[in-house]
Amino acid sequence: YQPAPLSEKTLPDTFVVQISVSYKVPVIYRIVSGDEKGYFIIDSFTGVIRTRKDLKLEDFPLIFNVRATDSSSASIFNEVSVNAEVIDENDYPPIFPSVLLEESLEENLPTAPIVQLKAQDNDTGRNGLLTYGILNGARLKFRIDEATGILYSTSYFDYEEEPTEYQVVIYAEDDGIPEKKRGYCTVIIKIID
Repeated sequence: YQPAPLSEKTLPDTFVVQISVSYKVPVIYRIVSGDEKGYFIIDSFTGVIRTRKDLKLEDFPLIFNVRATDSSSASIFNEVSVNAEVIDENDYPPIFPSVLLEESLEENLPTAPIVQLKAQDNDTGRNGLLTYGILNGARLKFRIDEATGILYSTSYFDYEEEPTEYQVVIYAEDDGIPEKKRGYCTVIIKIID
């Protein structure tokens, strides 16, 4: 049996799966191995498996065995495996070490890297996988590598003709389930004469 993955926030007494056998007399169901920490409980008559307590992500996936025994003869039984998986919820947003950075950029440079931004996300798997982007209209003058977080200028700057300071709002976004979360950082770029 491969029940639908459970959330790490699944409450005790949540339905997981129902085991059933085709047999001429009633059977008694019980979990016989693999669930040593007691995460699951089975109704011995219906075969309905429910969670018994809070699930700890680090203990999953978990494969446990259920035995269906003939109610009139304990020597007649069959076993099946249940593969229980738990999904890591997206608990944390990405966080930049500093929400405000100042960088300088010389005028008349060709396209150049300015700074590499690096956010942290305390989630695991895809919930901790980050991509970077520019939030405000500064995309005309700057771009960011969505995988590496390196911020680049995309054109020449003239100290005498253009603004001498730009505020670029950067976001880091995780690939979270069920929803994506973002963290933000503002980079002030000062053009140097």
